[in-house]
Amino acid sequence: MFHYLAAILPLLLFFSDPIIRLFSAAPPQIRRLPRPQLNPDLLALEDGSINYTCPASGYTVHIYSRAPLVLYIENFLSPSERDHLLEISEPLYQPSTVTHNGGATSEHAPAIRDSQVAVVPRTEGVRCVEDRARALQGWRSQVWIERLRVQRYAAGGHYAHHFDWSSGRGGWGRVSSFMVWVDAKGEGEEGGGEGADGGGDGLEGGGTEFPLLKRARDARWCAFVECADDEWSGGGDDAEAGNGTVFKPVPGNAVYWENFRADTTGRGYEETWHAGLPVKKGVKVGLNIWSWGWIE
Repeated sequence: MFHYLAAILPLLLFFSDPIIRLFSAAPPQIRRLPRPQLNPDLLALEDGSINYTCPASGYTVHIYSRAPLVLYIENFLSPSERDHLLEISEPLYQPSTVTHNGGATSEHAPAIRDSQVAVVPRTEGVRCVEDRARALQGWRSQVWIERLRVQRYAAGGHYAHHFDWSSGRGGWGRVSSFMVWVDAKGEGEEGGGEGADGGGDGLEGGGTEFPLLKRARDARWCAFVECADDEWSGGGDDAEAGNGTVFKPVPGNAVYWENFRADTTGRGYEETWHAGLPVKKGVKVGLNIWSWGWIE
């Protein structure tokens, strides 16, 4: 009997994994469809015929979360780039809208989204920001940067909780997002502060909230996310991870996150549900950089 069991044991081990997978409830896979036609009015397509030179960027990246991937980027925009974005967006602002039916229709709905938006022209400076966003993502061949949009939130301005990703129909969708802070200032100020203690000087409110994203455990993150005064007793790895994260609007800095799970199911991360909290006093200006393409 012992020899018989010893003989069949390798066979059981060899076939056990396929048998388990056969009878397990595997998540559905993406039904892949051919790539839709690329629309240059919506996407910032690369054009090799235009020559421009971008200055070296000296940003610093911190990993905030690994699943979903969330990166915090210090100095993503230089002061001159921030000034340029503010200048070119000023004459272009229109009331922001919300979309329905997969983007087929849109409407101005201030109860959901109260801000002004400007789709900025693709100047040399804007193209350099586009290139930086591509490079951070590894120059993915089937991912394109959407046209950059500057958002301005005055007092009371907000954007209710939402996902950037839609259904991911056909294996294509908005695969990643950047929230970049261009300016944050109080009433009567010319510009926002850039101190490491976070937020623009004089601005109240206006943080970017991820209520389902666990707050990092190290007290050093309190320079960039909102922390309660009594939250950190000892700090470091011994501190408890809080529920929810609110990133402070620090001009020049950015948050990047992946919207879809990397498991070929097309499922989005629930943790990317987020909101632009109401501005209580002052003006906040943000830059949305969305990437559309192949869901991996």
